Amino acid sequence: MTTTQPQKPQKDNSVTAIELIIDCVSERILDKESAIRQVIAALLAGGHVLLEDRPGLGKTTLAASVAQVFGLDYNRIQLTSDMMPSDVLGVSIYHPEKQAFSYHKGPIFTQFLLADELNRATPKTQSALLEAMAENQVSMDGKTYPMDEVFFVMATQNPIDDSGTYSLPHSQLDRFLISLSLGYPSEAGERKIYSSTYLQSMKQPLPALSNAEQLLSWQQAVTRVHAAEEVLDYLQWLITQSRKHPHIQQGLSPRAGLGLFRMAQSQAFMAGRDFITPDDVTMSFYPVCRHRLLTDDGRLADEYIEEMLDSANLV
Repeated sequence: MTTTQPQKPQKDNSVTAIELIIDCVSERILDKESAIRQVIAALLAGGHVLLEDRPGLGKTTLAASVAQVFGLDYNRIQLTSDMMPSDVLGVSIYHPEKQAFSYHKGPIFTQFLLADELNRATPKTQSALLEAMAENQVSMDGKTYPMDEVFFVMATQNPIDDSGTYSLPHSQLDRFLISLSLGYPSEAGERKIYSSTYLQSMKQPLPALSNAEQLLSWQQAVTRVHAAEEVLDYLQWLITQSRKHPHIQQGLSPRAGLGLFRMAQSQAFMAGRDFITPDDVTMSFYPVCRHRLLTDDGRLADEYIEEMLDSANLV
């Protein structure tokens, strides 16, 4: 696939503000700028993020940091095997003096929700998040309660081979726009973590460099980023290859394709462009695909994703 030469991005105020946000979070989550950029791109695209990794690698810190710099209301739910859906959604309580029930909203009613260790909860509790993530509302006792216009879920999960975990069903995985793994920091980055300066900075919250109103404005701007036909051809080619690959049982759905398009729009916006390049699609393909593709040999889809991207360069 031949690519057009991207034009030099124009650094407008939005790009500068987003770069400041990335720099601020990068001071807290060391050596992970690429992952931070993908998380913020997903937030600007209006999608949700799944972080899968071993404990202690900064997943929770990353979530709290992003919420702080965007100035968003933040709730954290620590999922366990004995939690019920009502612990997430809230519960209706009967008041005898009024002879009526009143709905007490649960922690899901926030702007930024961290669902920590999601796969430690039972499938029944996991599914409590589905309606809110897909439709931005919660149905309870025959009534529908809208979420905030800004509603972002970042969920973490431990590796599925850990004891006491329940695998997320494919229908729930598909609600996440992207999936990432932070991995270990570099040795140089890890040495900074042990410094007294860094440990002291961890005690202070990050400054709010934006707010919900600004975020909504950026999200609207992302939807106005356009793509040329040749870029859409490239995106469609990748989606088709995922369905034709001999070792992939289930390829990308149209919803996944739309997610890839939204992420590419967001990458372009963050670069200061109002148009998508093939590189934006390439950059977004791995995080959009890695949790969606089912292989027939039990192997991770990472190798096959790289294979499809390499094949695209030969077309």
